[in-house]
Amino acid sequence: MKKQTRNLVIGGIAIALIISVLSPFIASTNPDGLDKSSELINGNVPDSGIYTAPFADYSVSALGDGPLAGIVALVIGSFMAMGVALGYSYILRRKKENTQ
Repeated sequence: MKKQTRNLVIGGIAIALIISVLSPFIASTNPDGLDKSSELINGNVPDSGIYTAPFADYSVSALGDGPLAGIVALVIGSFMAMGVALGYSYILRRKKENTQ
């Protein structure tokens, strides 16, 4: 990996972690536009029970409902998203190498 690419990746990870740690403290307690629109259109529709989000409402059930639970959920989610992106980039790179 080139030094410039490595620095970009490290910088991106650092920014993602900073946002993950600060988000629970600066997020609004009022519902955002998507939540509000969903409530207006659908009313109070009960959950179907088909799918349960792993970190529903950005919290880890074992840690309760405090800011620490939000931070842990956001950090884990950030690393999961980075892992998916890394896997996808690896697949694309392999496909590009095979076509040349």
